[in-house]
Amino acid sequence: MTLYPAPILVNGATHPAEVFRMLVRDLSLGSEGITQGDDLKVTQMPTPGGGVQIADGSGIIRGRANTFQGSYAACNVGAATIEIAPTAGTPRSDLVILRVEDPQYEGTLNPAVDPVTYFQVISNVSSSTTAIPDGRTGIPLARIDIPASTATITDAMVVDVRKIANPRRERRQWTQTPSASSTAIGGTASTYSYFSTAAGWNIPVPSWASTARIRLDIGGLRLASGAVFGDISATYGAFLIVEAVGVDDNQTATRRYAHLMGDTLAIPPLYRGTTQLLRARARCFPGNAGNMSVDTASTLIADVEFEEAPR
Repeated sequence: MTLYPAPILVNGATHPAEVFRMLVRDLSLGSEGITQGDDLKVTQMPTPGGGVQIADGSGIIRGRANTFQGSYAACNVGAATIEIAPTAGTPRSDLVILRVEDPQYEGTLNPAVDPVTYFQVISNVSSSTTAIPDGRTGIPLARIDIPASTATITDAMVVDVRKIANPRRERRQWTQTPSASSTAIGGTASTYSYFSTAAGWNIPVPSWASTARIRLDIGGLRLASGAVFGDISATYGAFLIVEAVGVDDNQTATRRYAHLMGDTLAIPPLYRGTTQLLRARARCFPGNAGNMSVDTASTLIADVEFEEAPR
């Protein structure tokens, strides 16, 4: 048979497991990994001992035993534990994975009585391993780097190697044109000041965000009163700073300048689900002779993309 005669879902038809697995593959865009950033995270046990704890969550596992095997959806509800064997006189690395062993393609398990999805430890892998080193069907969760003569596993030994199958992303642009000239920023004190008529943007942070990629452009930045020597950066909330980009033009006449900056910032947990202010700021260094400002002929554009990652 080359084409299954009944697509999902048709009343009165019988749908084999392969058709459902191909549906999972299609809906996950052929990707595999955990579903959300905090799914199936591996940590030390509540009281550190000879094993690790695996958090609840779900994932997609792509079948590897057959080209048209499709993908499996698996979930863990509540914390699970798995034993890690102690080391002898030499260190060892073990890989903790979420394994699928489908007897249609491999093994002799009976799905009626045996778990065909289970957590498994692949012992004695390379200390740089981040993927399953052989062709078994599964997704890697963590590598445990265990020192010699050790029986107790702690978080310091756990290396997170999870990947999200389809990370969530959210990208938006904000624009702003000042309604009046800002107070000129000059001097030589290397002290940041915000552009007084560019109030910035209150940008909400998704509850799942792990990183923010921020690009901020200032078109029509006004430079005057001499050569300007300084930089411009931006702040996002109380803790995050977009990397500063220098302004050093060695001119004296009043002129307009296009300034751009960008950075990738890690989102602190306390930012998630909140709204934070993104705002441009500038400063001038010793040796500066001019000043910077924005006015009604200036435009500020913020391009912000949030992305999910394992956390």
